[in-house]
Amino acid sequence: MSVIDQYLQKCQQLISAVAKQKDQIQTAAQWFANTIIAGRMVHVFGSGHSRIMAEEMWPRYGSFPGFNPIVELSLTFHNLVVGANGQRQAMYLENVEGLAERILRNFSLSSEDSALVISSSGCNVVPVEIAQLFQEKGIKVVVLVSLAHLEKSTSKRSDGAKLTDYADLMLDTGAPVGDAALEIPGLDTPVAPVSTVGGAMIINCLKAEIARLLTEAGTPPKVLTSAAIVGAQRATDLFESAYDEHAHRLAKLYQDVGK
Repeated sequence: MSVIDQYLQKCQQLISAVAKQKDQIQTAAQWFANTIIAGRMVHVFGSGHSRIMAEEMWPRYGSFPGFNPIVELSLTFHNLVVGANGQRQAMYLENVEGLAERILRNFSLSSEDSALVISSSGCNVVPVEIAQLFQEKGIKVVVLVSLAHLEKSTSKRSDGAKLTDYADLMLDTGAPVGDAALEIPGLDTPVAPVSTVGGAMIINCLKAEIARLLTEAGTPPKVLTSAAIVGAQRATDLFESAYDEHAHRLAKLYQDVGK
Protein backbone atom coordinates (compact mmCIF):
# COMPACT_ATOMS: atom_id res chain seq x y z
CA MET A 1 0.00 0.00 0.00
CA SER A 2 1.38 3.44 -0.92
CA VAL A 3 1.86 6.08 1.75
CA ILE A 4 -0.93 8.06 0.07
CA ASP A 5 -3.30 5.13 0.46
CA GLN A 6 -2.16 4.68 4.05
CA TYR A 7 -2.90 8.32 4.87
CA LEU A 8 -6.34 8.15 3.26
CA GLN A 9 -7.05 4.98 5.23
CA LYS A 10 -6.16 6.79 8.46
CA CYS A 11 -8.58 9.57 7.48
CA GLN A 12 -11.33 7.04 6.84
CA GLN A 13 -10.81 5.73 10.37
CA LEU A 14 -11.42 9.25 11.66
CA ILE A 15 -14.88 9.23 10.12
CA SER A 16 -15.77 6.29 12.36
CA ALA A 17 -14.24 8.04 15.37
CA VAL A 18 -16.37 11.13 14.76
CA ALA A 19 -19.53 9.09 14.08
CA LYS A 20 -19.25 7.47 17.52
CA GLN A 21 -19.59 10.95 19.06
CA LYS A 22 -22.95 11.77 17.48
CA ASP A 23 -24.72 12.22 20.84
CA GLN A 24 -22.03 14.54 22.18
CA ILE A 25 -22.04 16.57 18.97
CA GLN A 26 -25.82 16.95 19.16
CA THR A 27 -25.61 18.10 22.78
CA ALA A 28 -22.93 20.68 21.99
CA ALA A 29 -24.91 21.89 18.99
CA GLN A 30 -27.99 22.40 21.16
CA TRP A 31 -25.99 24.49 23.65
CA PHE A 32 -24.57 26.57 20.84
CA ALA A 33 -27.95 27.01 19.16
CA ASN A 34 -29.45 28.19 22.45
CA THR A 35 -26.74 30.83 22.70
CA ILE A 36 -27.35 32.06 19.16
CA ILE A 37 -31.12 32.16 19.63
CA ALA A 38 -30.55 34.25 22.78
CA GLY A 39 -28.74 36.83 20.65
CA ARG A 40 -25.36 36.01 22.15
CA MET A 41 -22.24 34.39 20.70
CA VAL A 42 -20.38 31.11 20.86
CA HIS A 43 -16.74 31.92 21.66
CA VAL A 44 -14.32 29.78 19.66
CA PHE A 45 -10.69 29.77 20.79
CA GLY A 46 -7.61 27.92 19.64
CA SER A 47 -3.93 28.73 19.87
CA GLY A 48 -1.27 27.45 17.49
CA HIS A 49 -2.65 25.44 14.58
CA SER A 50 -5.92 25.05 16.46
CA ARG A 51 -6.82 28.48 15.10
CA ILE A 52 -7.69 26.61 11.89
CA MET A 53 -10.76 25.20 13.60
CA ALA A 54 -11.87 28.65 14.79
CA GLU A 55 -11.75 29.94 11.23
CA GLU A 56 -13.39 26.78 9.89
CA MET A 57 -16.39 27.60 12.07
CA TRP A 58 -16.78 31.21 10.88
CA PRO A 59 -16.47 33.10 8.57
CA ARG A 60 -16.38 31.01 5.41
CA TYR A 61 -18.74 29.68 2.76
CA GLY A 62 -21.41 27.47 4.30
CA SER A 63 -21.07 29.24 7.66
CA PHE A 64 -23.25 31.71 9.51
CA PRO A 65 -23.03 34.34 12.28
CA GLY A 66 -23.27 33.55 15.96
CA PHE A 67 -19.63 32.68 16.57
CA ASN A 68 -16.84 34.81 18.00
CA PRO A 69 -13.54 33.42 16.65
CA ILE A 70 -10.87 34.51 19.14
CA VAL A 71 -7.67 34.22 17.14
CA GLU A 72 -4.78 35.85 18.98
CA LEU A 73 -2.10 36.59 16.37
CA SER A 74 0.74 36.41 18.89
CA LEU A 75 -0.19 32.74 19.42
CA THR A 76 -1.05 31.76 15.87
CA PHE A 77 0.96 33.77 13.31
CA HIS A 78 3.09 30.89 12.10
CA ASN A 79 4.09 31.70 8.55
CA LEU A 80 7.19 33.73 9.43
CA VAL A 81 8.57 30.73 11.37
CA VAL A 82 11.76 32.49 12.60
CA GLY A 83 12.84 36.06 13.31
CA ALA A 84 10.40 38.70 14.56
CA ASN A 85 6.96 37.15 15.23
CA GLY A 86 8.49 33.71 14.85
CA GLN A 87 7.33 30.31 15.97
CA ARG A 88 9.56 30.19 19.04
CA GLN A 89 7.84 33.23 20.49
CA ALA A 90 4.36 31.88 19.77
CA MET A 91 5.14 28.55 21.43
CA TYR A 92 6.51 30.42 24.44
CA LEU A 93 3.55 32.77 24.74
CA GLU A 94 0.94 30.02 24.68
CA ASN A 95 2.37 28.87 28.02
CA VAL A 96 2.44 32.26 29.74
CA GLU A 97 0.15 32.25 32.76
CA GLY A 98 -2.23 35.20 32.91
CA LEU A 99 -2.38 35.86 29.17
CA ALA A 100 -5.80 34.24 28.90
CA GLU A 101 -7.22 36.72 31.40
CA ARG A 102 -5.87 39.64 29.37
CA ILE A 103 -7.47 38.22 26.22
CA LEU A 104 -10.91 37.75 27.77
CA ARG A 105 -10.70 41.14 29.54
CA ASN A 106 -11.73 42.58 26.17
CA PHE A 107 -15.20 41.01 26.29
CA SER A 108 -18.32 41.37 28.39
CA LEU A 109 -19.25 37.74 28.96
CA SER A 110 -22.64 36.29 29.88
CA SER A 111 -23.83 32.93 31.17
CA GLU A 112 -25.98 32.82 28.00
CA ASP A 113 -22.75 32.53 26.01
CA SER A 114 -21.14 29.19 25.28
CA ALA A 115 -17.62 28.26 24.21
CA LEU A 116 -15.62 25.87 22.09
CA VAL A 117 -11.94 25.63 23.06
CA ILE A 118 -9.65 23.68 20.76
CA SER A 119 -6.26 22.21 21.62
CA SER A 120 -4.86 18.97 20.25
CA SER A 121 -2.73 18.26 23.32
CA GLY A 122 -4.98 20.04 25.80
CA CYS A 123 -1.88 20.81 27.83
CA ASN A 124 -0.78 24.36 26.95
CA VAL A 125 -1.47 27.03 29.54
CA VAL A 126 -3.45 29.61 27.59
CA PRO A 127 -6.27 27.39 26.24
CA VAL A 128 -6.61 25.67 29.62
CA GLU A 129 -6.90 29.03 31.37
CA ILE A 130 -9.36 30.25 28.73
CA ALA A 131 -11.64 27.29 29.46
CA GLN A 132 -11.27 27.79 33.21
CA LEU A 133 -12.20 31.47 32.97
CA PHE A 134 -15.23 30.70 30.82
CA GLN A 135 -16.47 28.16 33.36
CA GLU A 136 -15.98 30.67 36.18
CA LYS A 137 -18.37 32.96 34.28
CA GLY A 138 -21.00 30.22 34.16
CA ILE A 139 -20.40 29.54 30.47
CA LYS A 140 -20.77 26.00 29.14
CA VAL A 141 -17.44 24.87 27.69
CA VAL A 142 -17.04 22.29 24.94
CA VAL A 143 -13.44 21.22 24.32
CA LEU A 144 -12.07 19.69 21.14
CA VAL A 145 -8.92 17.67 21.76
CA SER A 146 -7.01 14.67 20.44
CA LEU A 147 -7.70 12.46 23.44
CA ALA A 148 -4.99 9.87 22.83
CA HIS A 149 -2.40 12.65 22.55
CA LEU A 150 -3.74 14.50 25.58
CA GLU A 151 -3.55 11.39 27.75
CA LYS A 152 0.13 10.88 26.89
CA SER A 153 1.09 14.56 27.21
CA THR A 154 2.23 16.50 30.27
CA SER A 155 0.41 19.67 31.27
CA LYS A 156 2.42 22.88 31.13
CA ARG A 157 0.42 24.27 34.04
CA SER A 158 2.05 24.30 37.45
CA ASP A 159 -0.96 22.48 38.92
CA GLY A 160 -0.99 19.84 36.18
CA ALA A 161 -4.47 20.73 34.95
CA LYS A 162 -5.42 19.86 31.37
CA LEU A 163 -8.11 21.25 29.11
CA THR A 164 -10.47 18.38 29.86
CA ASP A 165 -10.44 19.41 33.54
CA TYR A 166 -12.49 22.47 32.54
CA ALA A 167 -14.86 20.84 30.08
CA ASP A 168 -18.61 20.45 30.33
CA LEU A 169 -18.37 18.26 27.24
CA MET A 170 -15.43 16.77 25.33
CA LEU A 171 -15.06 16.03 21.62
CA ASP A 172 -12.17 13.99 20.21
CA THR A 173 -10.55 14.47 16.79
CA GLY A 174 -9.50 10.81 16.83
CA ALA A 175 -5.88 11.68 16.04
CA PRO A 176 -3.10 9.45 17.42
CA VAL A 177 -0.41 10.34 19.94
CA GLY A 178 1.82 12.96 18.36
CA ASP A 179 -0.80 13.65 15.64
CA ALA A 180 1.41 12.44 12.76
CA ALA A 181 -0.16 9.28 11.40
CA LEU A 182 2.35 7.55 9.12
CA GLU A 183 5.58 5.62 9.62
CA ILE A 184 7.96 5.81 6.66
CA PRO A 185 10.58 3.03 6.29
CA GLY A 186 14.02 4.48 7.05
CA LEU A 187 12.57 7.56 8.77
CA ASP A 188 12.61 7.45 12.56
CA THR A 189 9.84 10.01 13.10
CA PRO A 190 6.21 9.85 11.91
CA VAL A 191 4.75 12.29 9.38
CA ALA A 192 1.38 13.56 8.12
CA PRO A 193 -0.86 14.84 10.95
CA VAL A 194 -4.59 14.11 10.97
CA SER A 195 -6.06 16.20 13.81
CA THR A 196 -7.09 18.95 11.39
CA VAL A 197 -9.05 16.40 9.34
CA GLY A 198 -10.89 15.02 12.36
CA GLY A 199 -11.39 18.47 13.83
CA ALA A 200 -12.82 19.92 10.62
CA MET A 201 -15.32 17.07 10.38
CA ILE A 202 -16.50 17.75 13.92
CA ILE A 203 -16.73 21.49 13.31
CA ASN A 204 -18.90 20.99 10.25
CA CYS A 205 -21.07 18.36 11.93
CA LEU A 206 -21.70 20.94 14.63
CA LYS A 207 -22.40 23.63 12.06
CA ALA A 208 -24.91 21.48 10.20
CA GLU A 209 -26.73 20.46 13.38
CA ILE A 210 -26.83 24.04 14.66
CA ALA A 211 -28.25 25.23 11.32
CA ARG A 212 -30.96 22.57 11.57
CA LEU A 213 -31.85 23.60 15.12
CA LEU A 214 -31.95 27.29 14.28
CA THR A 215 -34.12 26.68 11.23
CA GLU A 216 -36.56 24.49 13.14
CA ALA A 217 -36.74 27.18 15.84
CA GLY A 218 -37.91 29.69 13.22
CA THR A 219 -34.62 31.59 13.11
CA PRO A 220 -32.84 30.25 9.99
CA PRO A 221 -29.22 31.41 9.81
CA LYS A 222 -27.82 33.79 7.22
CA VAL A 223 -25.40 31.43 5.48
CA LEU A 224 -22.49 32.76 3.45
CA THR A 225 -23.28 31.26 0.04
CA SER A 226 -21.52 31.29 -3.32
CA ALA A 227 -22.89 33.29 -6.22
CA ALA A 228 -22.55 30.10 -8.25
CA ILE A 229 -25.43 28.70 -6.19
CA VAL A 230 -27.73 31.65 -5.45
CA GLY A 231 -26.69 34.28 -7.97
CA ALA A 232 -24.51 37.35 -7.51
CA GLN A 233 -27.06 39.66 -5.90
CA ARG A 234 -28.39 37.10 -3.43
CA ALA A 235 -24.84 36.12 -2.47
CA THR A 236 -23.92 39.77 -1.88
CA ASP A 237 -27.05 40.33 0.20
CA LEU A 238 -26.31 37.27 2.34
CA PHE A 239 -22.71 38.34 2.96
CA GLU A 240 -23.70 41.88 3.90
CA SER A 241 -26.54 40.83 6.20
CA ALA A 242 -24.45 38.10 7.85
CA TYR A 243 -21.57 40.49 8.51
CA ASP A 244 -24.01 43.08 9.89
CA GLU A 245 -25.49 40.48 12.23
CA HIS A 246 -22.00 39.53 13.38
CA ALA A 247 -21.25 43.20 14.12
CA HIS A 248 -24.45 43.62 16.13
CA ARG A 249 -23.78 40.48 18.16
CA LEU A 250 -20.18 41.51 18.72
CA ALA A 251 -21.27 44.95 19.92
CA LYS A 252 -22.99 43.27 22.86
CA LEU A 253 -19.65 41.78 23.89
CA TYR A 254 -18.15 45.26 24.15
CA GLN A 255 -20.93 47.43 25.52
CA ASP A 256 -20.45 46.56 29.19
CA VAL A 257 -16.69 45.91 29.24
CA GLY A 258 -15.19 47.13 32.50
CA LYS A 259 -18.51 47.71 34.26
